[in-house]
Amino acid sequence: MNVKARALDSGDLELVCRHREAMFREAGRDPATLATMTEHFRLWLAPRLADGRYFGFVLSDADAPVAGIGLMEIDWPPHPAHPGQDRRGYVLNVYVEPPARRRGLARQIMQLADEAFARRGIRYAILHATEQGRDLYLQLGWGGTTEMAKPL
Repeated sequence: MNVKARALDSGDLELVCRHREAMFREAGRDPATLATMTEHFRLWLAPRLADGRYFGFVLSDADAPVAGIGLMEIDWPPHPAHPGQDRRGYVLNVYVEPPARRRGLARQIMQLADEAFARRGIRYAILHATEQGRDLYLQLGWGGTTEMAKPL
Protein backbone atom coordinates (compact mmCIF):
# COMPACT_ATOMS: atom_id res chain seq x y z
CA MET A 1 0.00 0.00 0.00
CA ASN A 2 1.47 3.34 -1.10
CA VAL A 3 -0.34 5.79 1.16
CA LYS A 4 0.02 9.54 0.87
CA ALA A 5 -1.18 12.10 3.40
CA ARG A 6 -2.69 15.47 2.61
CA ALA A 7 -4.49 18.15 4.57
CA LEU A 8 -8.27 18.26 4.55
CA ASP A 9 -9.87 20.97 2.43
CA SER A 10 -13.37 22.17 1.56
CA GLY A 11 -13.64 19.52 -1.15
CA ASP A 12 -13.58 16.83 1.54
CA LEU A 13 -16.97 17.75 3.00
CA GLU A 14 -18.78 14.64 1.79
CA LEU A 15 -15.86 12.33 2.65
CA VAL A 16 -15.78 13.59 6.24
CA CYS A 17 -19.57 13.24 6.51
CA ARG A 18 -19.43 9.70 5.11
CA HIS A 19 -16.61 8.69 7.47
CA ARG A 20 -18.39 10.16 10.51
CA GLU A 21 -21.64 8.40 9.73
CA ALA A 22 -19.85 5.07 9.06
CA MET A 23 -17.91 5.38 12.32
CA PHE A 24 -21.11 5.81 14.34
CA ARG A 25 -22.97 3.13 12.36
CA GLU A 26 -20.17 0.63 13.10
CA ALA A 27 -20.46 1.60 16.78
CA GLY A 28 -24.10 0.46 16.68
CA ARG A 29 -25.97 3.75 16.38
CA ASP A 30 -29.45 3.96 14.87
CA PRO A 31 -29.40 4.65 11.08
CA ALA A 32 -32.34 7.10 11.20
CA THR A 33 -30.65 9.13 13.93
CA LEU A 34 -27.41 9.08 11.95
CA ALA A 35 -29.12 10.40 8.81
CA THR A 36 -30.45 13.36 10.81
CA MET A 37 -27.05 13.89 12.44
CA THR A 38 -25.26 13.86 9.11
CA GLU A 39 -27.66 16.39 7.60
CA HIS A 40 -26.97 18.81 10.46
CA PHE A 41 -23.25 17.95 10.64
CA ARG A 42 -22.81 18.80 6.94
CA LEU A 43 -24.24 22.30 7.56
CA TRP A 44 -22.05 22.70 10.65
CA LEU A 45 -18.89 21.42 8.97
CA ALA A 46 -18.92 23.34 5.66
CA PRO A 47 -17.97 26.78 7.05
CA ARG A 48 -15.46 25.25 9.48
CA LEU A 49 -13.65 23.36 6.73
CA ALA A 50 -13.64 26.55 4.64
CA ASP A 51 -12.08 28.75 7.33
CA GLY A 52 -9.80 26.13 8.91
CA ARG A 53 -11.50 25.81 12.30
CA TYR A 54 -11.93 22.12 11.41
CA PHE A 55 -8.72 20.72 9.99
CA GLY A 56 -7.11 17.34 9.67
CA PHE A 57 -5.81 14.81 7.19
CA VAL A 58 -6.81 12.29 4.57
CA LEU A 59 -4.69 9.28 3.73
CA SER A 60 -5.08 8.07 0.15
CA ASP A 61 -3.86 5.05 -1.76
CA ALA A 62 -3.82 5.49 -5.54
CA ASP A 63 -5.99 8.62 -5.16
CA ALA A 64 -8.69 6.74 -3.23
CA PRO A 65 -9.19 7.89 0.37
CA VAL A 66 -8.51 5.11 2.88
CA ALA A 67 -8.47 7.01 6.19
CA GLY A 68 -9.24 10.39 7.70
CA ILE A 69 -9.05 12.39 10.90
CA GLY A 70 -10.61 15.65 12.03
CA LEU A 71 -8.98 18.11 14.41
CA MET A 72 -10.06 21.26 16.19
CA GLU A 73 -8.67 23.78 18.62
CA ILE A 74 -11.20 24.37 21.36
CA ASP A 75 -11.25 27.31 23.74
CA TRP A 76 -10.86 25.95 27.26
CA PRO A 77 -9.98 27.58 30.56
CA PRO A 78 -6.61 26.80 32.12
CA HIS A 79 -6.91 23.47 33.88
CA PRO A 80 -4.64 21.36 36.12
CA ALA A 81 -3.81 19.23 33.05
CA HIS A 82 -2.74 22.37 31.13
CA PRO A 83 -2.45 25.19 33.68
CA GLY A 84 -0.81 27.73 31.36
CA GLN A 85 -2.88 27.13 28.26
CA ASP A 86 -6.37 28.33 27.34
CA ARG A 87 -7.13 25.83 24.60
CA ARG A 88 -7.20 22.11 23.92
CA GLY A 89 -6.83 20.01 20.85
CA TYR A 90 -9.82 17.88 19.95
CA VAL A 91 -9.57 14.75 17.81
CA LEU A 92 -12.69 13.50 16.09
CA ASN A 93 -13.88 11.42 13.17
CA VAL A 94 -10.94 9.02 13.07
CA TYR A 95 -11.90 6.50 10.43
CA VAL A 96 -10.14 3.85 8.35
CA GLU A 97 -11.98 2.25 5.43
CA PRO A 98 -12.63 -1.45 6.24
CA PRO A 99 -10.41 -2.91 3.44
CA ALA A 100 -7.47 -0.77 4.67
CA ARG A 101 -7.63 -1.72 8.36
CA ARG A 102 -4.89 -3.46 10.35
CA ARG A 103 -2.14 -1.70 8.37
CA GLY A 104 -1.17 1.00 10.85
CA LEU A 105 -3.13 3.80 9.17
CA ALA A 106 -4.96 4.91 12.32
CA ARG A 107 -1.62 5.08 14.11
CA GLN A 108 -0.22 7.12 11.20
CA ILE A 109 -3.04 9.68 11.21
CA MET A 110 -2.85 9.99 14.99
CA GLN A 111 0.85 10.84 14.61
CA LEU A 112 -0.08 13.51 12.05
CA ALA A 113 -2.56 14.89 14.60
CA ASP A 114 0.13 15.07 17.28
CA GLU A 115 2.41 16.93 14.90
CA ALA A 116 -0.34 19.35 13.81
CA PHE A 117 -1.18 20.19 17.41
CA ALA A 118 2.50 20.64 18.26
CA ARG A 119 2.90 23.12 15.38
CA ARG A 120 0.02 25.11 16.87
CA GLY A 121 1.53 25.03 20.35
CA ILE A 122 -1.21 22.78 21.75
CA ARG A 123 0.10 20.45 24.44
CA TYR A 124 -3.12 18.79 25.61
CA ALA A 125 -5.76 17.05 23.51
CA ILE A 126 -8.92 15.07 24.07
CA LEU A 127 -10.99 12.57 22.11
CA HIS A 128 -13.94 10.27 22.60
CA ALA A 129 -12.99 6.68 21.79
CA THR A 130 -15.12 3.97 20.29
CA GLU A 131 -14.50 0.46 21.56
CA GLN A 132 -12.67 -0.29 18.29
CA GLY A 133 -10.22 2.57 18.81
CA ARG A 134 -9.68 2.38 22.56
CA ASP A 135 -6.72 -0.06 22.53
CA LEU A 136 -4.84 1.96 19.92
CA TYR A 137 -5.32 5.19 21.86
CA LEU A 138 -4.08 3.55 25.05
CA GLN A 139 -0.99 2.29 23.17
CA LEU A 140 -0.37 5.86 21.96
CA GLY A 141 -0.38 7.25 25.51
CA TRP A 142 -3.97 8.45 25.78
CA GLY A 143 -5.74 7.87 29.09
CA GLY A 144 -9.26 7.91 30.40
CA THR A 145 -10.74 10.97 32.04
CA THR A 146 -13.57 11.55 34.49
CA GLU A 147 -15.86 13.14 31.89
CA MET A 148 -19.56 12.42 32.16
CA ALA A 149 -22.46 13.41 29.90
CA LYS A 150 -26.18 14.01 30.24
CA PRO A 151 -28.66 14.72 27.45
CA LEU A 152 -30.80 17.72 28.32
